[in-house]
Amino acid sequence: MIDEALVALREGKFILLYDFDDRERETDFTIRSDAVTPRHIVQMRRDGGGLICTAVHPVAAQRLGLPFASDVLRAMVAAEREGDIPYDRKNHSSFSIWVNHRGTFTGITDRDRALTITAIADHVKKSLNGGGSNFHEVFRTPGHCALLRAADALLDQRRGQTELSVALAEMAGITPAITVCEMLDDKNGLALSKEDAQRYAKKHGLVFIEGNEVLERWEALRSS
Repeated sequence: MIDEALVALREGKFILLYDFDDRERETDFTIRSDAVTPRHIVQMRRDGGGLICTAVHPVAAQRLGLPFASDVLRAMVAAEREGDIPYDRKNHSSFSIWVNHRGTFTGITDRDRALTITAIADHVKKSLNGGGSNFHEVFRTPGHCALLRAADALLDQRRGQTELSVALAEMAGITPAITVCEMLDDKNGLALSKEDAQRYAKKHGLVFIEGNEVLERWEALRSS
């Protein structure tokens, strides 16, 4: 299904991305950020229910001056410490800062979040194309859109949804800014099971793909 997933991403459609059975065991709505509309925000918050975040390529994050949240909070008592993340003890969280576009009102509405997310993608594209970016003039923090900074070596270093989605963007040849949202189960309050996520994908005509498929294609391309 990897080829179908890449086509869907290029076309600005959702795919459902499951990570690994031995990691979070979560499925995320996944879509290219430059295609996000208010209707996509509605679907993610209603049918996903998790955090709506935007994953950014590490080079773009560096050029835009986006830090890891754990580095910013290092001096605080509640800062993340090594080993704090039970599913990823070797790496720290990919969370960076939370932003709103300065043209938004509260920043939380569907329209406001869509504006912020598509503008983030635009700045990622500009930064990777060598153009200047006035990121800190366009966005303010704190905000309602969480930024995720992918690990520098992507899947060679960390294998979270952040790195999986950015790797997919690279393979699809699109701007590597991807918006994701975890799918939760309304009945038990846990992550939606893989089987239920697959049923949702079939019902709504979406591509469902697993991290192992992404990793297999990624490693094949790197070794060719």
